Amino acid sequence: MARKKIIEIVLDTETTGLDYTKEKMVEFAAVRLENGKIKDEFQTLINPQQHIRKSSIAIHGITEEMVQDAPTEEEIMPKILEFIGDYPIVAHNAIFDYSFLNEASIRTAGKELTNPRVDSQQMFKEVYPEMDSHGLEALTTKFDVELTNHHRAMADTMGLALAYPKLKKLYFQKYDWEVKQLENVEYLFERFLRIQQTVNTLQSELQDLKSVFKLYFEQGGEPITSQSGDILTYNSKQSFCYDFAEIKDVLNEVGAFEKAVKLNTGFIDRLVCGHSLDEEKREIIRNARQELTETRNIQIIRNK
Repeated sequence: MARKKIIEIVLDTETTGLDYTKEKMVEFAAVRLENGKIKDEFQTLINPQQHIRKSSIAIHGITEEMVQDAPTEEEIMPKILEFIGDYPIVAHNAIFDYSFLNEASIRTAGKELTNPRVDSQQMFKEVYPEMDSHGLEALTTKFDVELTNHHRAMADTMGLALAYPKLKKLYFQKYDWEVKQLENVEYLFERFLRIQQTVNTLQSELQDLKSVFKLYFEQGGEPITSQSGDILTYNSKQSFCYDFAEIKDVLNEVGAFEKAVKLNTGFIDRLVCGHSLDEEKREIIRNARQELTETRNIQIIRNK
């Protein structure tokens, strides 16, 4: 019996900015995978007919001069839509690329994309939740795929296309196991709560032990070496609170402002979606967006 052909489109885009409702693509690249093997590829620069933000140029290096003779969005989108067809779209942080493609399709073809969306970043997080980073570079490194010219569309597409089949195999091995557990989900939820309670108890005990160790050192105790060679020691570090209004000009002057201050992005999202700002200020904030991500989490509502 012939093996069923599974076709997927792995792709990447580079853009003028990060707000898909206002910015446009400047580069598109895609490869056609058939049962995990690269069979065809397509790439193009795109003239967005608008300004490319400096922050975006700093990432992908594509300038307005580089795209001035490239096809416009209206000229190239029919070819892009033909290449991707109705096949599943695979991308790293797929919501970003999908959103830009969808907006371009609406503008030029008058229709939304209906392609299934596969986010390799979410898959990577599922398979390797313990890793510090789940970016494309971390993924290709994990699967021994060379990633050169990172942040150009075809380079990133090829890197993902080579790593994705390996990731997909591991993901579906885990997924198959998870599906088999669905009939036991009520029991597993109870087990989850018991494990969580055990973890909380152990964390409380760890904190108690740390308090004993702290007291030991504060009374003059010497460092302790375990049988495995780990060393228990103690240090003290002082820190201060600062009046931000008084120091922000100095931080700006010495170029340390961005490093010293971390934005509360959740608060900014709520602010721009609320009703306390006028439209001009909302626009300024929307234009300052630097990355679009999607988070999916389970939530437990406690019985109080």
